[in-house]
Amino acid sequence: MRIAQVAPLFESVPPKLYGGTERVVSYLTEELVRQGHDVTLFASGDSETAARLIPGCPRALWQERGCRETLPHHIRLLELVSREAHRFDMIHFHLDYVHFPIVDQLPCPTVTTLHGRLFPPDQEAFFDAFPGVPLVSISDDQRRPIPRANWQATVYHGLPLDLHTFREGSGSYLAFLGRVSPEKGLEKAIEIARRAGMPLRVAAKVYPEEQTYYEREIVPLIKGSHWVEFIGEVGGAAKDEFLGGAHALLFPIDWAEPFGLVMIEAMACGTPVVAFRRGSVPEVMVDGATGFVVTDVPWAVEAIGQLSRLSRRVCRQVFVERFGAPRMARDYLEVYRKLVEGESRPTSLDGESTDGRGPADPIHHRRALLGPIGGLPPALAS
Repeated sequence: MRIAQVAPLFESVPPKLYGGTERVVSYLTEELVRQGHDVTLFASGDSETAARLIPGCPRALWQERGCRETLPHHIRLLELVSREAHRFDMIHFHLDYVHFPIVDQLPCPTVTTLHGRLFPPDQEAFFDAFPGVPLVSISDDQRRPIPRANWQATVYHGLPLDLHTFREGSGSYLAFLGRVSPEKGLEKAIEIARRAGMPLRVAAKVYPEEQTYYEREIVPLIKGSHWVEFIGEVGGAAKDEFLGGAHALLFPIDWAEPFGLVMIEAMACGTPVVAFRRGSVPEVMVDGATGFVVTDVPWAVEAIGQLSRLSRRVCRQVFVERFGAPRMARDYLEVYRKLVEGESRPTSLDGESTDGRGPADPIHHRRALLGPIGGLPPALAS
């Protein structure tokens, strides 16, 4: 199949350090190439890929000090996509909504993965204005605020199977990985580590807009602390070692995160996760197998005391079966096939078509045959 992947221009594909959307676009693109498809990637010029690269700008926009307005670069990107559209069987957009007005003018089917949280006051009327644009959610929870949008399927993120190193032994510290912002719950992670009596290593990025929060709320908690080490942003081999060497990853989020890529990065290393029950967490986690799903700090502390019961090998196996890039690519190819063959039908959260014609989402159907997403894979259930 001839497939175009259209990435945001904020970070390179893959990003050098932080950047969830661009990272997933990279994993999907490379896996589709590996499976033999003809893939073109529209992304910043400093991206690295085995696909054909069409640069939308010379360098990632967030790395360009002179870049003040990102919208003109993305409008130009859409012009580049439009010029090349006749070459493709499918165009897969990862740009949020900027391309919606041109979708009907393109000569081939498109699909859009939404990577962020939905806010009905801002987006509900927008989706109503473009009801024909096919959408993919990255978790079932992500689509709940606007269930009537043109959802074709939920496709969970996946990572290359060789990206992270499985480590059998349990580490001696707790890990926090992500942005420093109120919704990520770093202050709760610090409290959990303190009460559990374990050191906490924090690998986090502080964006300029969060600098005040960091200085006001976080610095007083870690200043002079003997159990918290702030190591800053990590990527590549350093991230692999950081996650793989941890006793557990703490994910005490305070918002409805649509997916939470760091959870499956930890699982890939065999590292269990202690996560708050928000957003997609109950879908991604297998409670009692890949870690524990909790609701508050005391419960999280109690869960840390139970981690020795878990198998790091089971964490890794759940990752391989549910969150590997090959599975992600297969699920997207099923969506592409459906749209190319004219079988597009919006679906509800249970995989039923919203036009009343029965099952429409084969991805949800396969999950139904395997049992609840929160259960163990068949190989581990016995």
